[in-house]
Order: sequence, then structure tokens, then C-alpha cells
Amino acid sequence: MEKDLGDYRKSYEKGELLLEDVPENPMELFQKWFYEVDSFFAEDETNAMTLSTIGHDGFPKNRVVLLKKYTFEGFIFYTNYTSEKGKAIEANPNVCLSFFWHGAERQIIIKGKAEKIPANLSDGYFESRPRGSQLGALASNQSEIIFDRKELENKLSALEKAFEGKEISRPDTWGGYIVKPVELEFWQGRPNRLHDRIRYRIQDDFNWQIHRLSP
Repeated sequence: MEKDLGDYRKSYEKGELLLEDVPENPMELFQKWFYEVDSFFAEDETNAMTLSTIGHDGFPKNRVVLLKKYTFEGFIFYTNYTSEKGKAIEANPNVCLSFFWHGAERQIIIKGKAEKIPANLSDGYFESRPRGSQLGALASNQSEIIFDRKELENKLSALEKAFEGKEISRPDTWGGYIVKPVELEFWQGRPNRLHDRIRYRIQDDFNWQIHRLSP
């Protein structure tokens, strides 16, 4: 049965974002928003973000990944380098990240370039992961076709026996990326669909140009 979504309505009234109040560096505002959402909106998985890449077929593809660290240089996540998204990044490092925190009625869209982080940093994070996650990284040839789930479970069981009592080293095909931003847009929901949108865009001198955008 078709369902008419035309009457779905929500009034956004939880905050405002004024141009005169934003810092010169967008990472300061990101840090502030991330902290506020993490502290006051427990229903949101704060570090869940959508990663968009352009695939070999020419189509964009979105998937949710987890932000594991952010610095003034960029945003770090981990994945399989030979996965569909890893291959897409290798061919075209221009990516987009987005966060949507429905509890706070906020969204951040980030354009940037993805590059692998140094191997020793990936090693350090891999060592900090639960043992099950380490084995999962070995068991899964991410994005490859498998016959059924049992195939994956059997491989995991075999790895558990093979590595019993042993340390698990990070596979070369798994590690981190940092997305270095060139543009960030902060969106705060407002009543009557007159939302606040503030865009930061990097300049040649590595300063940020700041504009308010019409909703």
C-alpha cells in the first residue's frame, strides 16, 4: 500500500546558529557540537557518520562508518583498504562525510580528501581493538561475494583456533584514513524551514572563508 509522506512535518526549535557567534576555525565549532551532542543527546550515536565516495561505476555510494578520532587536521576512520570504499578512495580521494544528530536537530556536511594514515598509527589502534574485532578484520574480505554466512563463521572459528594464545597483528589490508577537510557546512534546524546554514571553505592561505547560506 502506498503511503503519502507529504503531510510528515516536524518543527525544528532546539537551537540557532548565528554568523556572529561562530569561531574562525570550523574544527572548534565541530568540537563544540560533538561535545554537546555526546553529552546531552544520548540517543544519538555521536560518532556515526555517512561516508560518500565515487565508485568505479561512476555512481556515488553512501555508507555509515564510525569516526574514531578528530584533530585540527581532519577526521579519522578505519576500514579494509581492499573494500569497495577503499578501492573508490584509491581511485578518487575526494569524499564527503556527514553527521546528522536528530536529537539536537543538527547536521554537518564535510568535503575533503582522504589519505591513509601512517602504518604505526593504524597498528596502535588495531592493538586497542577487542580480540573479536581483530579476528573479524582477518576473517572478512570486505565487499567480496560469499556463499552464505556459515562460510564467514567457519573462517572465524578457524582463526580463533589458529591464533589461540597468540597476538594478532594488523593485516596490511586494514587501516586508517584521515579526511582533511576543504569545506564544512553546519546546519541547525529552525522553525518554518528557515534553517541556519553556515559554510566554511578553505582558502589558498589556509584561512577559512565563512558565509551564511540561504536554507
